[in-house]
This record gives sequence, structure tokens and C-alpha cells, in this order.
Amino acid sequence: MSAPQNAARTYLDFERPLAELDGKIDDLKALNTHVKGEDGVDVSEEISRLEDKANKQLKSIYAKLGAWEKTHVARHPSRPHFSDYINGMISDFTPLCGDRKFGDDQAMIGGLGRLRGRPIVIMGQEKGHDTETRLKHNFGMAGPEGYRKVVRLMELAERFDLPVISLVDTAGAYPGRGAEERGQAEAIARSIDKGLSLKVPFISVITGEGGSGGAVAIATADSVNMLEHSIYSVISPEGCASILWRDAAKAEAAAGAMKITAQDLVKLGIIDKIIKEPLGGAHRSPEKTIKSVGTAIVSALKDLQSMDSKSRIERRREKFLAIGRDL
Repeated sequence: MSAPQNAARTYLDFERPLAELDGKIDDLKALNTHVKGEDGVDVSEEISRLEDKANKQLKSIYAKLGAWEKTHVARHPSRPHFSDYINGMISDFTPLCGDRKFGDDQAMIGGLGRLRGRPIVIMGQEKGHDTETRLKHNFGMAGPEGYRKVVRLMELAERFDLPVISLVDTAGAYPGRGAEERGQAEAIARSIDKGLSLKVPFISVITGEGGSGGAVAIATADSVNMLEHSIYSVISPEGCASILWRDAAKAEAAAGAMKITAQDLVKLGIIDKIIKEPLGGAHRSPEKTIKSVGTAIVSALKDLQSMDSKSRIERRREKFLAIGRDL
């Protein structure tokens, strides 16, 4: 495999069989470009054959992913993050900073913008793409200031009758001592409460990891959508394994038992809709994924337009109160 040509690619462990094939395809493409026009040399057919083989292998791998494999896909470093969704589907975005009580939290981004011409309020966790931005955004783990910012944004949306969109992608709320001292649990609880009583339409999409109360705090929505290979759980598989078996190495078993995939959660009634990802996951075609998310949000907003605020609030609360009743 040609290292320079594949340096930008990050293969997950279960994708390793594809690495060699992709490397051969890249080498043949480079050879074809180098010798183009020379008599007797044409590797186009071989390239097509290998590309077809790679696509079939990719389809086969992703057709039988388990919960643990999906966890790795949800955490893939090249998966589109909040800033990518803003750049790809929101126009005229104006970020609003600060909670008006303590400070600004860069792990939680939010503001005003337009989705396909419609004015909205949008918010979500930003994980960052490299070391510098990951540290800046605290790996998408918000403190109490982030959740108080969320409440402020929701109140603003009500004031101007704007629908609220949230994009969830976090391992969980920040568990540091400072965050707890400044009222992390109270801030999350108030964010959940505000979401449940919000008078305007509220759409949430879990785009990567949906971890613990840090995710629920911005996902008590009328319509909760989930990308095909994302996860949503009360705790990470590693955390669950550490508690139940005192062994984080059993995370794979925990992931399977916890029912954290979109396919499990739609059956349980915890989410409303699964958004299909491109073959091989969102990280293989971020632009297509962002477009699909935008379409799903627009569709959900259309479904909510005919309802008055009182009916929406009642339906939203009943939806969340019903979770777990029939299990």
C-alpha cells in the first residue's frame, strides 16, 4: 500500500481488509496517470474490477456491524462535526456566546441561522478535528455554562417563534470538579426541563455519540432522529463494563447488551427516525451525510407545522414519559 496516498485515511480495525485493496487501487491510478498515452499500457479495467470488489466488501462489512463496531464508527475522527454541519447546511449563521452568568463554553456552540431559507435556532456539541481544536472545545464535553447557554437559546427561540434544532455528539457532560461546583447537574436538569416545555418545534439529531445526560439535555425534542451508525446511551460501553464487571476490556459485551444502536432504539421507541448514512459511514461522504440530515430536519419540521404549541408540548412530554413503561 502506498503510504503517502493513504495517509489521510483512517481505517477502523474491522475495515483493515479494505486498506490493502484501496492501496492497490491508488497505486494503479497513479500508474495509469504516469503512463497515460503510452502504447500497450491500460490498467483501467483492473482499477474498475478492484473498485467493484472494494465496494462489495465494504457493503458486506457494514451490513453486519455489531454495537461495538458501530460505537467505533460513531467516534470516527473524520465523521462530520457540528461545525461541518453549520458550514454545509446553515446559511447566515450567527453564533451567540455566553450564559450571562459565568462565561462561554466552547464545547457547546449555538446561534441563529437559516436552514434552506428558513430562520432557526441551532445548537450542538463540537468535538474538534485536531489536537488544537479538540482542546479548545474540550472534546465536546460541555460544562454548566454550555447547558445554561442552551436554555438561553431556547428562550430566544420562543421569543421570536423560531424552531430549535440540536445536533448531539458528545461522550457526556464534562465531569470535572469545577463543573460540579458550578452546578452541572442543575444546569442539565434545567436544560431538559426547558426542552420539554418549549413552545416552538424542536428537532434533535444524534450525529455521532449520544452520551448520558450531556446528550439528553439537548435532545428532549418533538422528533429525535439518529444517523444510522451513531449511538445513544446512558453511559459509554467502557463505563458500563467498568461498573458491572470492573473490567473496561469487556466493553464489547456491554455495548451489545445496552441496546445503544439506532436500530435497537427505534424499536424501543426512544428515537423516532433513522437517517441513512452513505455506504461505509458518514466519514466516507460527509457532504452527502450533511445533506441527508438537512432533508430529515426539514421533513420533521413540516410534520410539526400543523400542531399548536400546547399539543406539541403535551405530545412531547407523553413521548418521554412513555419510555420504559412497557419493557
